[in-house]
Amino acid sequence: MPISQISSLSLPGVEVFTTLTEAQLRNRIEPSKGIFIAESPKVITVALEAGYEPLALLCEKKHITGDAATIIGRCGDIPVYTGDRELLATLTGYTLTRGVLCAMRRPQPRNIEEVCRDARRIVVVDGVVDTTNIGAIFRSAAALGIDAVLLTPTSCDPLNRRAVRVSMGSVFLVPWTWMEGPLNRLNDLGFRTAAMALTDNSNSIDLPELEKETKRAIIMGTEGDGLAHETIAGADYVVRIPMAHGVDSLNVAAAAAVAFWELRTRGSGK
Repeated sequence: MPISQISSLSLPGVEVFTTLTEAQLRNRIEPSKGIFIAESPKVITVALEAGYEPLALLCEKKHITGDAATIIGRCGDIPVYTGDRELLATLTGYTLTRGVLCAMRRPQPRNIEEVCRDARRIVVVDGVVDTTNIGAIFRSAAALGIDAVLLTPTSCDPLNRRAVRVSMGSVFLVPWTWMEGPLNRLNDLGFRTAAMALTDNSNSIDLPELEKETKRAIIMGTEGDGLAHETIAGADYVVRIPMAHGVDSLNVAAAAAVAFWELRTRGSGK
């Protein structure tokens, strides 16, 4: 594949790493042309193994025969841009993690029915906008046996560069898609919904009735206000995590991890 030494933003093709915003990369007008950026050899490797299509690489010169060598070999005939560490940090606006970035093709959007077809445990992420929280939720979902992730349109894009990095590539391992419309759509697919909310009538998350449900969907709300009243009212269960020492709430990513563990499919290796 061609390897190009870069010295400025003027080299055609480099703009995908340097000047395009996350919104421009996502390309909402023409989703089929959308791109995302994967960062670090580990994350890029996870994406490649999950079948994502690489489009271009940007890496420090020293990594051409180092950390990036295997990745370059796997990516086939795509452009590879390289330069010194200081130059690349200046061009991109941040220091590269392990010195490698890969521009990759966004997957085609999937419908909810497809994503949830064989799922028994799913999470609905409603209005979570922090990239770090989204990445952490996906990492916990992959580790703790969640079968699918659904996100409302007000949530952060899981393929945001930072979200992908925080997830350590877990966003490529758990099926996900965007969800619009009422919660009862999940009831139509056989799921019973459990809203995580600190309300007067919420139950402990280890509620025996909930544990008996074959297909469960846990709903996690935004970092600040949590779930809307309408969402809570429309759920089959309203649950909370019991806490000690007067602590009234957990960060949404931490709460998600606890909920995933409690609602995991037991006795199946998950």
